[in-house]
Amino acid sequence: MTHNQQAIYDARTLGKGKMLTLGLQHMFAMFGATVLVPVITGLSMSATLLFAGLGTLIFHLLTKMKVPAFLGSSFAFLGGYAAVVSMGEAQGLSAAESLPYACIGVFSAGIIYFILAAFFAAFGPRKVMRFFPPIVTGPIIIAIGLTLSGSAISNCNQNWWIAVLAIAIIVVCNIWGKRMIKIIPILLGVLGSYL
Repeated sequence: MTHNQQAIYDARTLGKGKMLTLGLQHMFAMFGATVLVPVITGLSMSATLLFAGLGTLIFHLLTKMKVPAFLGSSFAFLGGYAAVVSMGEAQGLSAAESLPYACIGVFSAGIIYFILAAFFAAFGPRKVMRFFPPIVTGPIIIAIGLTLSGSAISNCNQNWWIAVLAIAIIVVCNIWGKRMIKIIPILLGVLGSYL
């Protein structure tokens, strides 16, 4: 990383305008997952939105508003959920009957999340993030994206040109954008394809 591309460890250093912009981008990025995951899994959307909001408020209280983030549901759990449902179907259980077993997995992930949060609190983000460099986290994010790409492609059949425009804006901003433009490519892609 060059001196121009230093990681931002405290979003408050950006100022309220940039924090609001980054928060808005994060809202657009997470909203699809927060709404779509309960639709796919058959869970309660209102419960998902309620606990996403409560989780976000608790997160901001604990982090003292350092990170402009929204905690919502994640596509990362869908693979495990599908495996639990298919194992349940092999045993003659419906998807709804398999749900408690999937919830145990989500609960376990939450415990791991708390343990990692304790490490962050004890040692600070710089020391902990040494164990999660982009070479580790990048392939995980790519794998999740590729898993979901089939759904994205099948949903853009009618207005494919809007999808191509959004992707083009995101790629151009991410590769050639300067300063704040490089940080908010998703927001610009959403706005550009909407207008």
